[in-house]
Amino acid sequence: MVMPRALGLLLLLASGEGNANASVEMPRNVCLGLVNVNMYESFHLENTAKCFRECRQWGSKTCHLGNLQRYWLNYEVHLVEKSQMETVNLTFLKSFVKNFSTNISEDLHFSLSPSQIPRQVTGAQHEHERPDRVRLPRSLFASLQGSRPTVRLAITVLDIGSGNLFKGPRLSLEDGSSVLNNHLVGLSLGRTPVTGLAEPLEITFSHQRQPPNLTLSCVFWDVNKGLAGDWSSKGCSTEHRAKETVCRCDHLTFFALLLRPILDKVTVQALIRISQAGCGASMFFLALTIVLYAALRFSWQRLKSEDPPKIHVALSVSLFLLNLVFFTNVGHGVEGSDSACWARGAVFHYFLLCTFTWMGLEAFHLYLLIVRVFNTYFGRYFLKLSLVGWGLPALVVIGTGSANSYGRYSIRDEENRTTLELCWFRENAAVPLYVTVHGYFLVTFLCSAVVLGLVAWKIFTLPSAMAGKKQGLNWKAVLTLLGLSSLVGVTWGLAILTPLGVSTIYVFALFNSLQGIFIFCWFIILYFPKQSAVSSSSGTARPDQAHTVSQE
Repeated sequence: MVMPRALGLLLLLASGEGNANASVEMPRNVCLGLVNVNMYESFHLENTAKCFRECRQWGSKTCHLGNLQRYWLNYEVHLVEKSQMETVNLTFLKSFVKNFSTNISEDLHFSLSPSQIPRQVTGAQHEHERPDRVRLPRSLFASLQGSRPTVRLAITVLDIGSGNLFKGPRLSLEDGSSVLNNHLVGLSLGRTPVTGLAEPLEITFSHQRQPPNLTLSCVFWDVNKGLAGDWSSKGCSTEHRAKETVCRCDHLTFFALLLRPILDKVTVQALIRISQAGCGASMFFLALTIVLYAALRFSWQRLKSEDPPKIHVALSVSLFLLNLVFFTNVGHGVEGSDSACWARGAVFHYFLLCTFTWMGLEAFHLYLLIVRVFNTYFGRYFLKLSLVGWGLPALVVIGTGSANSYGRYSIRDEENRTTLELCWFRENAAVPLYVTVHGYFLVTFLCSAVVLGLVAWKIFTLPSAMAGKKQGLNWKAVLTLLGLSSLVGVTWGLAILTPLGVSTIYVFALFNSLQGIFIFCWFIILYFPKQSAVSSSSGTARPDQAHTVSQE
């Protein structure tokens, strides 16, 4: 029984079937970048191109990124110096090669497309072309007139796939950064170096309107950067337009447009940790505020009839519940069914609007107490505020929910890599999001800011006017204003500054998550332990002075 099996194995090897393992190993050897060195026939190009999708792990022993990247850089030199081909048309590679006189009378224009070979166009065509395009200035060729009458130019569009080739240390596939459409544009005159151009060349990358969380930058592949090369922006400038980006660079090489999330995965995780720590501390102090108020109601009967502390506590309750829902939402992602995610998104939205509303009501009460002062009596005042504070957000959420606006929400990059996922508004519900969150917040914040400005004017001008002379800086008034700022939500206004950069986002996340601590400190200063102290500017007026006290 052994001999027939051995004979069969020998016949299998002799017939070539036994080379299957060798063919399986071939891609691994190719991706080491040594098999096809200086070999640029279509077979070798396609064989090496397999590594674009196979080399996905950093530090993989089956891939040598440096050798592979060098192979494609040398290929452009080969096209100019040794190849007689004028075009290359492969699925992943499109090249156009042509001799040009150095004594040209106008700039050269080329149209680029991933599905077509690059082609030369006239200046008029260039202006109306929507695909990617290149403009090479006449001065580039004029600078070479002294050395040669003609030059051979190669223009290449290379699809590098989604692997790690030509990504470099600057781009991490983990944080959502990528090369636009995974396409590189190569410009080469062979071994003729072209650097420091007085008039830069232009490459225009067309694209769809990008999400606000992505930033675009023009870069070139710098072979001298790092161990195996990396992207660099030195000598390049970026001009952003609605649906295209213009790159201007002073040299020739491989170029690309990088997409980097303003909030990449590392930054998002850091912001979440900061927010969770701050919200945890805020929840603790907000709970203390609520407990202290309950205790003071039993020991200080007058507190039962005053509305200002009730408003402070209502704000504390809404903020406590918002922080609690935030912990649940961010901590558990989008786990569970779609209906559960819908409900979590609605609850999150509701308590966010409650917080905005109560901050606006704090500003309204402050206006009655300090700015208007007289004729401010309202029957069942706090009950009416409660109907607005808890009822208005409920109506908004019911209307938003009826339009099926809640669901899974993700922040993604161009390659659909998720940096944050939670239950919130659906990704196609942009209008409800902007109206019921951004618009709602802006209205309440602007009203609060106006009231706070009027209160500040009263606080700083009234004492000096009564004294009849100019006084120095009143630090007690400054601290009072800071305390009132925490009640009306000035820290939320930092959100307006977040487009300025990541640093302002960190500042917003830090100060906004500590709002509960600020409210607790304000509550302690006002009501504990000097319960008999009265401060009209704080909203703790006596019952006969607080004209908005409810008669219940």
